[in-house]
This record gives sequence, C-alpha cells and structure tokens, in this order.
Amino acid sequence: MDLQNSQKTVDKWIKDHGVRYFNELTNMAQLCEEVGEVARIISRRYGEQSEKESDKNKDLGEELADVLFVVLCLANQTGVNLQDAFDKKLRLKTKRDHNRHHSNEKLK
Repeated sequence: MDLQNSQKTVDKWIKDHGVRYFNELTNMAQLCEEVGEVARIISRRYGEQSEKESDKNKDLGEELADVLFVVLCLANQTGVNLQDAFDKKLRLKTKRDHNRHHSNEKLK
C-alpha cells in the first residue's frame, strides 16, 4: 500500500466531501472509538466471548478501514509522512527483531 497516496486521497476526500478536518483531539477520540469497534468484533468473533446476534453482520475489514482513515487524517493534520515513518519503523523492526523472533521458543 502506498501510504503517501492514501494520505493525499483522504485529504482530497475531506476537501471535497467534508467541511474540514475535525480537530486533532476529536480525531483522537474517533480513533479510540473505531479501535474499540475492532476490538469488539475480534473479542467476540475470535475470542472467548459469544458474539451477539447484532454483531454478526459487522464487517471487520470495514472497521479496520475506519481506523486507517482516522490515522491518515491525524497524519495529515500533524504533518507526518506515514510512508516515511512506516518505512523507517519497518527497517528498525527488521534490524531489531529478526533474531529475537527466530529464537523465541514460544513461536515454534
């Protein structure tokens, strides 16, 4: 996925369909709300809680996309280039974690 283009797409959508970005604190609250919806689906569908009838038609992909949308909004608002940040983080994790995960007995 090209995060830089995704950020541009979200920015264009906000300009074309929204009035403006919600402020950063509102978007942070929105992010928490969306992550909570993802957690509810996962805990009930894949965890030990039973899934309520009203939750059975919820689309996990759609809820994950909601999380991504708000993350992209926050990145745009705060001047973060997510592609650069993600690439840097992946390089760091690759260097730091390669041997750690291969030697983890819990993962075998």
